[in-house]
Amino acid sequence: MALTSSATGVAWDLSDLFASYDDPTLSAMLNEGAAEAEAFAQTYRGTINVPDGPDPEFLRTALERQEALQDQFAKPMVYAMLLFSADTSKPEYRNLQQQVEQQMTAIRNQLLFFDLEWLEVSDEDAQRLIDHPTLATYRHYLASARRYRPHTLSEAEEQIVNEKDVTGISAWQRLFAELTASLSFPITLDGEEQILPLDGVLTLMRHTDRAVREQAFKTLYSVLEDQAQTLAYIYNTLMQDQLTMDRLRAYPDPMASRHLANEVEPEVVATMMDVVEQNYPIAQRYFALKARLLNLPLLQLYDQYAPIGEVKAHMPYADARSIVLEAFGVFDPSFRDAAALFFDNHWIDAEMRPGKRGGAFCMGYPPSNHPYVLCNYTDDIRDVMTVAHELGHGIHFWLARKQTLFNFGPSLPLAETASVFGEMLTFEHLLEREQDQDEKLALVCGKIEDIFATVFRQNVLTRFEQAAFAGRNENRLTPEQLGERWLEANRRYYGDKIEMTDGYALGWSYIPHFINSPFYCYSYVFGELLVLALYGMYREQGKDFVPRYVALLEAGGSQAPGELLAALGIDTNDPQFWQLGFNELRRLVDWAEELAG
Repeated sequence: MALTSSATGVAWDLSDLFASYDDPTLSAMLNEGAAEAEAFAQTYRGTINVPDGPDPEFLRTALERQEALQDQFAKPMVYAMLLFSADTSKPEYRNLQQQVEQQMTAIRNQLLFFDLEWLEVSDEDAQRLIDHPTLATYRHYLASARRYRPHTLSEAEEQIVNEKDVTGISAWQRLFAELTASLSFPITLDGEEQILPLDGVLTLMRHTDRAVREQAFKTLYSVLEDQAQTLAYIYNTLMQDQLTMDRLRAYPDPMASRHLANEVEPEVVATMMDVVEQNYPIAQRYFALKARLLNLPLLQLYDQYAPIGEVKAHMPYADARSIVLEAFGVFDPSFRDAAALFFDNHWIDAEMRPGKRGGAFCMGYPPSNHPYVLCNYTDDIRDVMTVAHELGHGIHFWLARKQTLFNFGPSLPLAETASVFGEMLTFEHLLEREQDQDEKLALVCGKIEDIFATVFRQNVLTRFEQAAFAGRNENRLTPEQLGERWLEANRRYYGDKIEMTDGYALGWSYIPHFINSPFYCYSYVFGELLVLALYGMYREQGKDFVPRYVALLEAGGSQAPGELLAALGIDTNDPQFWQLGFNELRRLVDWAEELAG
């Protein structure tokens, strides 16, 4: 089994959380948390929803105590998730995650009354408390919670929802993760048959050899075809669960709960997505250029990420470390120093291995702990961008840790800001190091394609989700029906410049965002276009921009996205703001055409 890369042995050290999956400290912490949750309930139940509302000092003390409690039981939850992500094949890790989830559900049910009582306080009394100086630290948290008032069930009903989710959506999500992590993709490379995991075969879609790309494409979808019914059943079940909960909670449409969590108005998202689709011709123009550069009459799907020219496809992990740290240091030394902590203290798990979850993420919760990064480093140059992306998240978490737990996490649209900005810094640094024009062309094309994947493709994914939920509202969807909706969403993007190769109808089937975070993907669009605008500001303002950007990251989730961005002069309701990002993208495509000659 060929799973080696230069990142072999680069695994995170979780001992600063717990010694092992059976560490008695872990169980003791959960038991202590359960006892403290019960004591909290005994102290505060019936004291929040009172005439004229609670005393501000009393409410602040309750909030501080609840934050401390949530911080305590977050650590076993995070530890179990990280262990499972690092190796989904171990029964003891699966069992631990399920055990922690069950205990966490019981604790959450103990604390549920607090938020429900706060929602029952009259609007007049609630606003008086939100505006009180004593509660200034929690102003946004208290105001934000009130938005859920029309969509919250009774305490008994909310407890039932929490209980059933353990064997409901959470169980289906675990099944999807275990199934996709267990898949084996046989492929012949250099005359030798190899068995690759999902991430490994996806990486081969960027291979310089077109025959290898085509083989990887066919292997990917032939293996997924064998699992199509199961994957479709999982997705159907999760969609129906959400539709049911949306009905019970009186959400008007499947995206409404995501908009509410993101603190973004649906009109802003609709405007953004419309502007994206108006700019699909930029992508189609580039695809025509790429076909010419590859000497092809028409691109197939497995050609869209083919490397251009002779850019160094092999990038050892040690080089990725140096490049990212240098790039961050050019922006600001404090960014380099923060990123170095991840490498020096084993906060990164980068090696590929059987059973490891695919993709990449950064876990930064709770703020009292440091973040952790997971990726699957394959020595492809784009993996450097993945490392930069996740370390951008890590720096965001690191800077925001000065916030209290309730104000710590930014909403999803801003959660991608630092990650994509980190990619841009790394891209510019790579470009400045490169003197060869052909390799510059390769780097520019690679960056264009990364932006396409983050803007255009994520818009396509969101359109597919809209179509899938609309269809699921009527009946269960077969793999073929899901495939039709998938192809239709992609067709608008690719136009007549890329042929959608046979098998691609299953392109929806392995994407974890559909399973774990419905409608998450538009946040990538938001974040990428925002960063393109911010990076333009940085190029114009230079070092004067840095403290304003740092302040944005340090704010975490202490304000709504619109308020945080208004401080930078950004109005997300204006279509022209979103067009600024595409102007920057068009500049890159112009540059690629110029370099191509």
